[in-house]
Amino acid sequence: MRLTINQSPSSGGQARPGGNDNFAVSKSQHTEACTAVSWSLSGELFSCSDDSTIWKWNMNGEPIAKVCEIDSCFTELKWFPVMNNKRSGNAGDLFVVACSDGTFRMINAVTGRVEKQVDSHKGAVVCLAWNWDGTALVTGGEDGVVKLWSQSGINRSTVASTGTCVHSLAWGPESDVVLFTCGRELIVKPLQPSSKQLQWKAHDGVILKVDWSPVTNLIISGAEDGRYKVWDPYGRNLYSSPPLDWPVTSVAFSPDGEMFAVGSYNILRICDKTGWSHCRENTVTGSILNTSWTTDCTQLACAGGNGSVLFAQLVDRRIEYKNLVITLSDPNKIQIQDVKNVDSIDGDLPQRDKIIKMSVGYGYLVVATSTQCCVYNVQNLNTPTMFDVKEIVSLICQSEKIFLMMDHVSGLQIFQYDGRPLATLKLQGIRTEFLNYQSVSLSPDVVVVKDTFDPKCIKVFESLTGRPAGFQLSHHMEIMELALNQYGPQSERKVALVDRNRDLYICSVSAQMQVHKLATMVASLKWNDYSEILVAIADGKLAVWYYPSVVYIDRDLLNRTKHVYDDYEFGRNDQILDFFGSRCTIRRGSDGATLTHAVQPYPNMLFQHVNQNDWSASVKLCRLVKDEALWSILAALSIKHGELSTAEVAYAAIEESDKVQYVKYIAEIPTPEGRNAELALLQRRVKEAENILLQAGLIYRAIRMHIRLFSWDRALELSISHKKHIDTVLGFRQKYLATFNKTETNPAYLSEDLKEIEIDWENINKKIEQEKKDESERPGATPYQG
Repeated sequence: MRLTINQSPSSGGQARPGGNDNFAVSKSQHTEACTAVSWSLSGELFSCSDDSTIWKWNMNGEPIAKVCEIDSCFTELKWFPVMNNKRSGNAGDLFVVACSDGTFRMINAVTGRVEKQVDSHKGAVVCLAWNWDGTALVTGGEDGVVKLWSQSGINRSTVASTGTCVHSLAWGPESDVVLFTCGRELIVKPLQPSSKQLQWKAHDGVILKVDWSPVTNLIISGAEDGRYKVWDPYGRNLYSSPPLDWPVTSVAFSPDGEMFAVGSYNILRICDKTGWSHCRENTVTGSILNTSWTTDCTQLACAGGNGSVLFAQLVDRRIEYKNLVITLSDPNKIQIQDVKNVDSIDGDLPQRDKIIKMSVGYGYLVVATSTQCCVYNVQNLNTPTMFDVKEIVSLICQSEKIFLMMDHVSGLQIFQYDGRPLATLKLQGIRTEFLNYQSVSLSPDVVVVKDTFDPKCIKVFESLTGRPAGFQLSHHMEIMELALNQYGPQSERKVALVDRNRDLYICSVSAQMQVHKLATMVASLKWNDYSEILVAIADGKLAVWYYPSVVYIDRDLLNRTKHVYDDYEFGRNDQILDFFGSRCTIRRGSDGATLTHAVQPYPNMLFQHVNQNDWSASVKLCRLVKDEALWSILAALSIKHGELSTAEVAYAAIEESDKVQYVKYIAEIPTPEGRNAELALLQRRVKEAENILLQAGLIYRAIRMHIRLFSWDRALELSISHKKHIDTVLGFRQKYLATFNKTETNPAYLSEDLKEIEIDWENINKKIEQEKKDESERPGATPYQG
């Protein structure tokens, strides 16, 4: 990634020799330091300066008009926040500016008139920020006081009084806390008086700028010590940069939270959210005092200390898919190259408008511009499918047959690759501008979305209709990342999630099954594109679960189907980019380098054989490879599909003799309902096993199952409700107590009615034998055919 830069220079100056070759010199508008810039909803830039003027610019860096001039210097400029791409409340075309005379003023962008002026601080108002819904404004002053104001400018409260100049501040994602600077320390102050504030030393010099991303919940700070640092919301340092030559005077997250800009003296950096630099560009701005991103995250503007305004466009963004490298070579053009043939360029894909988002996967390239979406089949790039889009696309997620696009007006929309719209998700109570790739996941049949107002909950929707699934998934802790598997039917859909403690869990989406913990200290995760394999960076190692759903079949096999690669030490900021086939691509968080790691190809081959119901080929593959993990996967899959002969072979190969005997016992059961119940019991689904038996009328087998499980209360309850085998249950209960030399203490078995029942083992055994005979003679009772 790199920047193309267009800059309005300071007064009377040309771009200095040796400056960036991309500079385009235009007439200067500000005669003093430009202190702040901010983009309007219509794509126009507003800049303010120490010369007391505010100017309006177009996206190409050309000045449009002077908006106004007042009797004070400006220090900050903020537009009202955007909600669903519309200004909140009655804000209209108003923006707010902080002034050096201790006031902040609300100005009409159309007329330039000051609509309201509020005396707020003793000394200059250094910084201000709207909360995310535009209902409150917080200001920080030279007097060291942080104040809270209503939307109309009425003082609500004093948040803090530090005695030190507050250089910068930001709101937390839920607008319930305020982050501000206090010399070398950062303070997170809750608005609730009963809550405790968080304070820590962040830098060795005075902190000049902070920002807090509501999407990733990360904090960035820059200081006079020449460093910029990334923090989590609890004050834990995630990244610390090497010291720069000059103080860091500006930091700003992109709206999607995936990048941030760092400004210093004649230097602009674009960094990944984990801290490493995408690019570094030399400028002629002096110190960059303020930075503002466009809502589509493709362009940014910077305020220069020498009065210049800098416009920068992101280009050379690159994504990879199998043997293809797809590069945004120009704001309106994509270049595709086949790395198998370095000299071969498949061609350029020009677009009529600026390209906003790109995504590739499952054989399709999806390109979203400002006005349309183009879908290319990577095997035939000459005939794309195109359709119009009404708003700026902020997110693209792909699945095998469908893909999802998100904008801040229409929300989440699902399309087929031929461009036909399928559904629009109704996200009640969810703010789409706070969603990203870690909080939305798409599969062929369901979509899961993290609730932005309750991060412990996951909302589930049907992919084909967009309707809510009728239930939601809940976790005991705030969810940080989630991902759906792509393999299998909807009944087997699983979601992997990472919570605030960085613990990895897996749970079923359609069936209300127990959540299982797989790993701790997880930095990143990714499902395979066509199989059930899950890969994660856990505890500094690359861990691969070849069949994580085994926890719902035979959890004793979980560790046998897991492999940890300890040949490389990964960091907490490393990120798994993709997992296609047997190749996993990882972005190293320390420097942004991409690493390719191969996993075993045999599990994918095994899944293909199972999909084709070719169990003999599956056994042959396992015998050829002679790998315990592969045999364990086959054992679990065969139990799941009821292939008892294959399961017996697989369990024998991994020396699970007790399960071999149990599988043989299941195969001898005469009825398919009885076998299915025992298979469900092997998978620890007792309730399901009981329902199978009761629906088939196999009452005795259901009672006997609970006796074997020592579920004495349920066994007695079934026998009484069906008026069968009460004496059988009492007889086995007596044997149990006698074996362990215990006396009866269960109130259910101390009932006076039960004491009158005679225990006659000869009669009990006759009834049991009759039950077995009746079961074997049932219609449809057939022996297992392996």
